[in-house]
This record gives sequence, structure tokens and C-alpha cells, in this order.
Amino acid sequence: MCGIWALFGSDECLSVQCTSAMKIAHRGPDAFRFENVNGYTNCCFGFHRLAIVDPLHGMQPLRIKKFPYLWLCYNGEIYNHLRLKKHFEFDCQTQMDGEVLLHLYDRFGIEKMASLLDGVFAFILLDTANRKVVLGRDTYGIRPLFRQLTDNGFLAVCSEAKGLMQITHCMSECAKITPFPPGHFEVFDLKPTGKVESIQLDRFHSCTDEPQHSVHDNAGELGTGFTLETVKSNIRILFENAVRKRLMAHRRIGCLLSGGLDSSLVAATLVRLAQEEKLQYPIQTFAIGTDDSPDAVAARKVAAHIGSEHHEVNFTPEEGIRALDEVIFHLESYDITTVRASVGMYLISKYIREKTDSAVIFSGEGSDELAQGYIYFHKAPTPKAAAEDSERLLKELYLFDALRADRTTAAHGLELRVPFLDHRFTAYFLSLPEEMRVPKDGVEKHLLRDAFRGQNLIPDEILWRRKEAFSDGLTSTKKSWYTSLQEHIESQVNDSQLEKAATLFPFNPPTTKEGFFFRQIFEKHYPGRGEWTPHYWMPRWIEATDPSARTLSIYKPDKDQ
Repeated sequence: MCGIWALFGSDECLSVQCTSAMKIAHRGPDAFRFENVNGYTNCCFGFHRLAIVDPLHGMQPLRIKKFPYLWLCYNGEIYNHLRLKKHFEFDCQTQMDGEVLLHLYDRFGIEKMASLLDGVFAFILLDTANRKVVLGRDTYGIRPLFRQLTDNGFLAVCSEAKGLMQITHCMSECAKITPFPPGHFEVFDLKPTGKVESIQLDRFHSCTDEPQHSVHDNAGELGTGFTLETVKSNIRILFENAVRKRLMAHRRIGCLLSGGLDSSLVAATLVRLAQEEKLQYPIQTFAIGTDDSPDAVAARKVAAHIGSEHHEVNFTPEEGIRALDEVIFHLESYDITTVRASVGMYLISKYIREKTDSAVIFSGEGSDELAQGYIYFHKAPTPKAAAEDSERLLKELYLFDALRADRTTAAHGLELRVPFLDHRFTAYFLSLPEEMRVPKDGVEKHLLRDAFRGQNLIPDEILWRRKEAFSDGLTSTKKSWYTSLQEHIESQVNDSQLEKAATLFPFNPPTTKEGFFFRQIFEKHYPGRGEWTPHYWMPRWIEATDPSARTLSIYKPDKDQ
């Protein structure tokens, strides 16, 4: 990850305001730069670098001699940057993948530039020649971006909301800190005073669109039609290509491995492709859990099968409880499901940073939303309803699972890569008939599992292992992580406090002691910012008072657990 930050039209001392940029220093531990914009004493950029590609010459804001009027700060990876350079015959001056944004913008403008990008990104582009500021964010919001715009034209932008919290003395009361919408770009007119005015906000891509950059892709020959064998073959081809393109790095690559279907497919494919590409190191896999947790047991089996260099982090509920304050600070969310799942991911990311040299981390994020992996999908009234909810979940990823994955890894200076959210893979999967994508024979994600049947990529018992939420699977079925949490919180929050929750927190009032406890921690760090979590994540089509899958009547653990 990297951290990007910018101000336009500040009326205050920039040397004071730039201290706000240090709030996101964890995102880029390798280097920091703060730079004023020539000719605009009230405009500046801040950049915290995590060096992944072109480690020697990758500082930002990026400027090149060919386009002296363009300034670029971006966080992300453009996986097709080499293909775009070759196709359009760009004369690039660095090895940085982001340089292609400058060439595309100068030749085609923002709309075509954004539509041609295959990757994950958040960017701030300044065009001083045409007096424009342009913001953009990838389709699923894998890379975060927040903005704050006042009525008088002051604009502040940052990778995380916490970097904008102290920029309030020149802001009006109505200038909220809001997440930039995924799959969109926004164009601002830049006034001589450095103030801005928004003139265009458009969507350039959504999850169901076939991406424009696919015409330059080399995913392999895909079959046509929706026969089962053709579909399964296409799924394998597109998934392998999604992992392969994400090998782009000059730092060591590792993979989170919970022992569930998604992370196991990613890890197994990653190990195989790394061997083909002759990487100079073995792939490290990382699991966290108690000794008897179903995830830890399953992860060992997968690691042995694929031959990874496996690391296990022992998890205790006491350690998890101690980490809650730090986790919620980094998350900027009080959603119950998100907080529970983030604790394990935060602790394993801390281990990776402190104990290993892996810096690029693959994970299985996005598969449950895309392939209808949550257990409640068994209760979908129709295939159409299931398909619609799958799309809803994908569009909300930036509020929940993508947010969790980004913040917990970025908190420790790691870079996250999520092949299940590859544009081509998701567009193809969502184009399949609704009836093909629903749970089948009592098993969720049946189509995805069936696509890898007989491939010996992962053990069959893992391929057909039932869904186990990460926040549940890291502890045994005898006592879940959420149970330990709630037992602790019972001594921290009393009934009278909960009765006053709606008065204390009129927006999204918590209805449980756990929710109240998380909200208190959130408000300590971010008072009055409850709207950052617009609603709580909960299963659909089934009566549920808790988001844990283990509380649902349809939950059935694997027999060997």
C-alpha cells in the first residue's frame, strides 16, 4: 500500500496542515514526501511510499519531463501497464506502473484513461495547463480514497479518513468527510486562488461491465456458450490469469491462508505460477488461529499439499480483545462483522511485517460476494434474488470486506492483492445464468468448487469444505471468537448504558452490548462520524440477531471439526 494526500485552496499554513498527512504514515513506511505545487502556494501533495515496483525511482508526486504540467499521486497497481505502453507506443521515462496514467490522460482524457486501466487504484491528478484536478478510484474500492469539499472550494483528499480529521479550521460545518465512490472519476476546475469547483462526476466501470481493457488482455482462449464444461474451463483460465498478472512486484510475495476454499485456491495457484515464473524464493503462507481451530487445521493440510513455506500465528481471545482499540482506529468502522473479522487479519499482518520479509500479500477477498458463498444464500427465494444480492454485496465491498482487508494490512505496511476481484473474472462470472450461480446440493459456491474438481490443485476435502467465516474459523466450534468477545463485553457495558444507546448514538444506534462497546471505541477516535458506517452488515432472508454464521439455524460445521 501507499498513502496519498492532497490539499487544494487552503487558507491556512500548509506546514501545519501537512501534519495531518502523517496520520497515514503506516501505509508507506519506506519514504515520505511533502511538496507544494509550483505557482499555487495553497496547493500541496503528501505521499507515503511502500516500494513495490521500481523501488529506486518511484517517489511521488510523479512528474516527468514530457508532461511538466501534470502531477500525479496514486496508490495501487496497474497490471496492464506494460501492455498499454506497448500497444500505444508510449515513451515512458520510469519503470513505475503509474506513469502510464499520465500518458493515457494526455492522449485520451480522463474517461478513456480510466476505462483502460486493469488494476486497483486511487489517484489524484493535477493538470496545471488546463487548470483541472481529477480524482479516481477502482471498481470495487480496493484502494481507499476520501474527500472533503467545502462550499468555498477547499478540497482535501486522503487515502484514509483519519488524515482529514484535523483539517477543520477552514472547513464549514457541512463539509463532511466522505468515501470517494468506487468505479468513478471526478473532475474539478482549479481556480487561480487554488480553490476548486466540481464539474463532472461519472462512473467509468461497474462489476457487470465487460472492461474495455479486455481487448488488450491475454487471458487465453475462452470458450463460448454456457455449457457446464465450457464455463468451468473459462473460470479456471480467467482465475489463473487473475493470479498471474498480480505477480508484478519487486518485493517478496506471500499469501493469507485460512484453509477455506477461497484462500486455498489463491495460494495453490500462486505457488504453481511462482514456480513457473521461477521466482527466487518459496511462497510463504500465513494462518492464524487457536490450536484446535478448524481454519488452522485445514490450512496445514493445504500448505502440505501445495508445498508452501507455512507460518502459523497462535491466536488467543485475550490478545484479540487487547487489539480492539488499535483495530477500530485503523478500520474507521464500528460494524460488528467487520471488527470481529479484522482482529485476526490485523494480528497476522503484524506478524508478517515483524517476522518475515513478505510485503505483497494475496488473499481470497471477494469470492463470497461474487460466488454467493455466504451461508444465507441457501435461503434465497429465487436465483434472481440471489444474483441481485451478490451484486449488492460487490458494490458495498468498500464499506466492509475490502475496507477490512485494506486497513488491517496497510496498518503494517503491507500490499494486498485480491485476484477474485479481477475485472474480467467478475464480469464473466456475473454474466453466467442466474441458475448456475446459486448453491447446489446443499453446498454454497458450488459452481466455483466444481470448476476445480479433478484438478488436484487443493485437497478434495478442502475443495468441498463448508463455508466458515474467518472471524469464526480462527477459534474452535466449541467456543467461537464472538462468544469470548461478548463474555468480556458483558463486564464492560451494563443494561442501562445499552438502554441509552439510541440517545447517545441516534445514527445507527447499536442494539447489542457488543455493538455499543465497538461504537464507544469508534467515537473515542472519531467523534460524531457515525455516518462513515452507513449500515451494519447482516445476512438476508433469514431471522438473525447476530451476523455470525454459527448463530444461523442452517449452519452445519464439517464433520471432522
